[in-house]
Amino acid sequence: MEDYERLRELVESAAEDIKKASGGNKAAGTRVRKTMQEIKEAAQTVRKKILEVRSQEAA
Repeated sequence: MEDYERLRELVESAAEDIKKASGGNKAAGTRVRKTMQEIKEAAQTVRKKILEVRSQEAA
């Protein structure tokens, strides 16, 4: 599922900025917050797709 792959890529891309933000880099912290919002939206999309699949199987 391509939506899941997008979610996985977002999580992986945040790793380096999370390390930098932990070290006190404020710009990295801003990037992490932005990426976390994108992750939230991508996770919601995956969740909706899974519910659609489940509903189609039940019908």
